[in-house]
Amino acid sequence: MKQEGKKNSKYASLWQFLKFGLVGVMNTIVNYTVYSICYYAFHTSVHIANIMGFIISVFTAFLLQSRFVFKESEDGEHRVWWKVLIKTYISYAFTGLFLTEVLLILWLNVLNIGQYLEPVTEWLLGFGMRFSPEDLAVSIAPFLNMALTIPINFCVNKFWAYRQKDKK
Repeated sequence: MKQEGKKNSKYASLWQFLKFGLVGVMNTIVNYTVYSICYYAFHTSVHIANIMGFIISVFTAFLLQSRFVFKESEDGEHRVWWKVLIKTYISYAFTGLFLTEVLLILWLNVLNIGQYLEPVTEWLLGFGMRFSPEDLAVSIAPFLNMALTIPINFCVNKFWAYRQKDKK
């Protein structure tokens, strides 16, 4: 019987991670849309675009995660929504601002990934899409960041921002 409980717990955690991933896809679309609009339409710096994407997408993540991923347990203390919202912003601040900024500097300035993208920009031109290698690098960098930030975000949110204490 204990073995079955562990098995169900593993499936519950896997299902929770999958739901987190689905919310993350939506969050990524919001973040990337805001990031791109700021950079391409409003001609902000890549860093301002990143911050604007962060602010709007973290609020979206909070709303979706509270409803679909980290539901409040009846066995735990009631969560205070604004405290969870603050913790959500704090947890995403590490990955969504600090880590992504460090990684943007790594990809764009240190490794200069744009220098390797000239053949890709020429290939895209065949489809009518015109990008400079630098602009393509700016567009690709957030996706490179996600390989590190998604698992970190899940753990921080699950075990800190949305954690409930057992009722006493």
